[in-house]
Amino acid sequence: MKDLIEYMARAIVENPDEVVVTEEEERDYIVYHLRVAESDMGRVIGKEGRIANAMRTLLQVAAIRKGTRAVLEIG
Repeated sequence: MKDLIEYMARAIVENPDEVVVTEEEERDYIVYHLRVAESDMGRVIGKEGRIANAMRTLLQVAAIRKGTRAVLEIG
């Protein structure tokens, strides 16, 4: 799932080399932290958060297919 987030983010941003995805396990779910260049933050979030919400939805679907729960934090 980490690769999925990284793939989506790299396709959107202008500086794909600065995309960093880290993974942290909580109690019963996995938290993915997405870091991008400051100039690309608007591209990843999108108007009214639409792109960020779409990325979160795709992550949730992938997590459900694997039988787990996942959360995406962008910042």
